[in-house]
Order: sequence, then structure tokens, then C-alpha cells
Amino acid sequence: MQRRVKLPKNRLKKRNSLDLLVLALGNPGTRYHATRHNAGFQVADTIAGLRQKRFRKPLLKSYVACRIREAASELFLVKPLTYMNNSGLAARQVLRACRMDTKNMLVVCDNLDLSPGTCRLKRGGGDAGHNGLKSIIDHTGKNDFLRLYLGIGRPGRQNAVVDWVLGEPESADRELMQQAVRRAAEAVQSLLFQEIEQVMNELNRKP
Repeated sequence: MQRRVKLPKNRLKKRNSLDLLVLALGNPGTRYHATRHNAGFQVADTIAGLRQKRFRKPLLKSYVACRIREAASELFLVKPLTYMNNSGLAARQVLRACRMDTKNMLVVCDNLDLSPGTCRLKRGGGDAGHNGLKSIIDHTGKNDFLRLYLGIGRPGRQNAVVDWVLGEPESADRELMQQAVRRAAEAVQSLLFQEIEQVMNELNRKP
């Protein structure tokens, strides 16, 4: 019998009682664990490990989740169980379950246009050619959510993108990406007690 996960209610009455939905993108299964496309999952797993939390699956939902709390603030950390191209299904489900708006959602994912080791936090925009973001925008009808991008760079040939994102980085890039995952995990946790703009400024100015 599955253990039921209690979902937070949206209580954005005060800045210090923030409920933020953190949707980390990736593909489920050990086959994809260390791939470039799973940078979002790697950030979520890092945070959960540091906080000694376990992901659990809510009944009849297509995602696993855990709560991260500090004082009066709370992050709801979510990993879709759908594959990347259908991430929007999990996004729509969890937004409804939490009764939250996309403005209170942070999506963590990889980005081809940023070099390995680079992190960028921003609000709104297009799908950046990312199928997970495209699915979220299609399912929710909105693009005003926060995004935390982790750079993975581009392959030498345009037609090699699929193999690139589903491949594991080689040693030099792997170390840079691991550093970016740690910085991104720290930034997400900082949102428990810092303003989004402050976290954005600190993260985006680092190499």
C-alpha cells in the first residue's frame, strides 16, 4: 500500500510563509540517471540527500515528491515519473493538487545554450527548444514560471542533439556539471529564506 503524501496548500499571504513548487525535470529509471538531460533530477536528488528526505509517490499521480521545510517556509520538491516529453502532465497534476499557480513554480532543467558548469535563474520566456518546458507550457497554457537552467553545451553536429542530451558527459564536463548541480541545489534551498531576486543575482553572476 502506497503511503499518501500530504500536499501543501497555497498560502502566499506573507513572503516568509512561501510555498514554492520545485519541479525538477528528467527521465525516470537508472538508465538515464547520469545523462545530461537529467540535470534537474540530479539537483532534486542532491537537495533531498542533504535534507535526509525521501521521495514518495502520491496515490494515482505521475510524480514523486517530498517537502523541504525551514521555519515558516516550505519547498515542495517534485520529480515527474513521465518521460521528459510529457513533463507537463505531472506539472498540471501537482499544480491542481497543491492549488498553486504557475507563478509559484520553479522548473529545474538542462539547457543546450549554456556551457557546462553554468547556472541561470530567470522568470518566464519560451521553451528554449526544450521538450520538457514545451510540454509544461502546452499543458498549463502559461510560461510565467521560474526556470533554473543548468548548462550542458551543444554537440558539434545539430543532428546529434538527441544522443547528446541522452548521453553522459565525459570527465571534464562531468566535473563542471557536478559543480553546477551543487550550486543549483544551494540556490533552490536559499529560496527558503531569501528573496528570489537576491538568489537570482547571486547565482547568475557566478561562472
